[in-house]
Amino acid sequence: MCRLFAITSKTPLSPMTALEALDVMREGHDGSGVGLFLRDLGGPFENMKDAPILSGIFTEDGLKRLDVFMMNIGFMTKYKLSVKVPKRGKNGIPKRDVYLVRAYEYPEEWEDVAWDEKSRRLMMIRLKLREMGEAHNDMIVFSFWPDVIMIKEIGDPLSVGFHLQLDRKDLEARIIMAQGRQNTNYDINLYACHPFFVQGYSTMTNGENTAFTPIKEFLSTRGFPGYAGFQSDSVVFTHILHYAISQLGLGIDAYKHIITPLQDEHIEEHPNSDFLKHLRQSCRRLIIDGPNCVIGCLPDHSLFMVQDRKKLRPGVLGGWPGMYAFSSEICGLDAVIPGRDHSKDFQPMYLDTAIVGPDRREISICRQTDPLNISN
Repeated sequence: MCRLFAITSKTPLSPMTALEALDVMREGHDGSGVGLFLRDLGGPFENMKDAPILSGIFTEDGLKRLDVFMMNIGFMTKYKLSVKVPKRGKNGIPKRDVYLVRAYEYPEEWEDVAWDEKSRRLMMIRLKLREMGEAHNDMIVFSFWPDVIMIKEIGDPLSVGFHLQLDRKDLEARIIMAQGRQNTNYDINLYACHPFFVQGYSTMTNGENTAFTPIKEFLSTRGFPGYAGFQSDSVVFTHILHYAISQLGLGIDAYKHIITPLQDEHIEEHPNSDFLKHLRQSCRRLIIDGPNCVIGCLPDHSLFMVQDRKKLRPGVLGGWPGMYAFSSEICGLDAVIPGRDHSKDFQPMYLDTAIVGPDRREISICRQTDPLNISN
C-alpha cells in the first residue's frame, strides 16, 4: 500500500512537514518515490497568485527547447526558483539536470481572455510540453497552473526532500498533498506518481482500481483533452472529480454518488432518488472497484477524503481551526499536529465525504444519505 498525507494550514508550511509525516508511516511505502502538490503558495510566490507556474524535470537540451517554445508563444519568465542538487544522484535518487519551478507572465494578447478559455489554453500548453518531452525524453511536465507547484521523484520521500533542499524558505504552501509510493510496476514512470492534476483539481489514492479500463474508455470519449496520460489506474479519480464538477456542474457531495453509488434500497429512500438513479445510469462506467482511499483538493482550496464501499484502506483527519491534516495513519497526524484533541479525529466511513473548506475552521461531513445540493 502507498501512504498519503495532506495538510491545510492558515500559515504557510514547508513541504518537509508532509515528508516527515510520510517518514513515520514508512512501513506503508517502499521508498520507491514521492509526489508533492503545493497550493496557496507562500514565500516569493505569495504576490503572484495569477501567474502560471511550470513544474517539471528537464535535461539541459529540454530546457533549451522549452525556452524557445515559451518565447514563441509569448510567455516570459517572471520568477524562477533554482534547485541546485549534487551532480550525482544518491540513495537511489536519479541524477537530473534541472528541477524547474518557473512563474511566467501571460502574453499580452491574453490580457482580456476569460478565465474558462485561459484555463483551457494553459492545459493545452502543458499537454503539448508533455508530448514534446516524451518524444525526446528530455522533459517531464507535472503542472502549468497559477499558484500550484508539483514535485515528483524516485527515491525515499525524506531523502528526496533533503536532496532537493525542500526545507528552504522560498518554497512554502498552505496546502500540501504528499504520497509515498509503493511501487507496483517494474519500471517507475513519474507520470504514474500521485498526486494527479487537471485544471485546478487534484487527487491522490491509496489502493487499486480494477475498474480502470471501462473508466478510461468512458473518459476518453468525453471530448476533453485533459483526460489523458493514463499511466496509473488512480489518475481517473482526478478526471472523474473534474468531470463531475466542471463538466456536469455538480458539487463535491455528488462525487461519491458517481464513484460508489448507493445500493437500490438506499436510493429508493433518498430525497433525490430520481436524480441519483439517472446519475448512476448515465455514469455507470465511472463506478470504481476498490479498495481505495482518496484525498483531493478543489479549486476553491477545499481538501476532502472519501473511501469506497470496501473500506479496506485506512484514512483519518484531525486538527484544529487554522490547521487540519489528512493521513493514512494516525501516527502521521501525531507527527505533525500532536497537541490536537484526539476525540475530534474523524475516520470517514464508506458513505462519508469529509471536507475541510478554504476557511479551515472545521471538518464538515456530507453523507450519501443526505439531500444533494442541486438546483433541480
